[in-house]
Amino acid sequence: MTQYTVYLAPAGYEQDLIDELGPRVIDVRGRLVRASGGPRHAAWAQNIWLDPVEMRIGSIGDAATRLKGIQRNWFLHAVDHHRRAALIAGKLPHVSARPHVFGTPAPTAPLGSWTLWEHDLVIASARCSSPFPDGEVHFVENRIDPPTRAYLKLWETFTRLGVQPAPGELCLDMGSCPGGWTWVLAGLGARVFSVDKADIAPHIAAMPNVNVCTGSAFGLDPQHAGAVDWFFSDVICYPDRLLATVQRWLERGQCRNFVCTLKFQATTDHATAAAFAAIPGSQLFHLAHNKHELTWVLLRDKA
Repeated sequence: MTQYTVYLAPAGYEQDLIDELGPRVIDVRGRLVRASGGPRHAAWAQNIWLDPVEMRIGSIGDAATRLKGIQRNWFLHAVDHHRRAALIAGKLPHVSARPHVFGTPAPTAPLGSWTLWEHDLVIASARCSSPFPDGEVHFVENRIDPPTRAYLKLWETFTRLGVQPAPGELCLDMGSCPGGWTWVLAGLGARVFSVDKADIAPHIAAMPNVNVCTGSAFGLDPQHAGAVDWFFSDVICYPDRLLATVQRWLERGQCRNFVCTLKFQATTDHATAAAFAAIPGSQLFHLAHNKHELTWVLLRDKA
């Protein structure tokens, strides 16, 4: 049988994943895309089933027994035969879906994914790229202090990577208004230069380790800014303009670590996304809290 990998697209962005995988795509069922060959990184995959196997089943009980024989923890992503799939899931050990507390490590227990592809055919993978069900991390949210929910993108990035700014490190938050990312960074104890033409929320600007700089995120000269530990950008702009800005900072060697959101307009700029992904040592991925966006990260001198 031809080897294949199963990729899970973010809801609403199935075509972006299909375009990224190209001619390797075998077939598509809802958000699940089967592609020939072993697993490869796909920015538009929210989760990747790394070792999919097919199991012909004789009954609901047979399916549950065979899944439990592989490992304990499974998450169902249903694409068809929903009632039958739910009955199988009901015979499997319950997987906790409690919201994640930011600052605690991501789960380490293996979490497999499975689906009832046909009435009597289970596709299952004991190993997946994400430890969270369907690659979606749901946090215990702060609904008081941050001005928008954009802060969740940083929480998810740091949880996913297991790395975040240390107390005292210097961060640039480019195009920071209304201040959600500045709030996260300052809350970690980092020193934050918050750069935007518009004002951020007053209670965030008043945080003791926040320095508000009024001006354009694209007008700041890396040579004049001096060395910084982190460069952050969640600014609304065309991805190619962000790429040019990042390249200037890389050329100057004034910053070690980058976290940026590529925000696409009506169509996805795959060419610029590929240019970001080609920067040595970097990562490009779609967060559960991204919309028509990708998150680009470059970490240097980090454990």
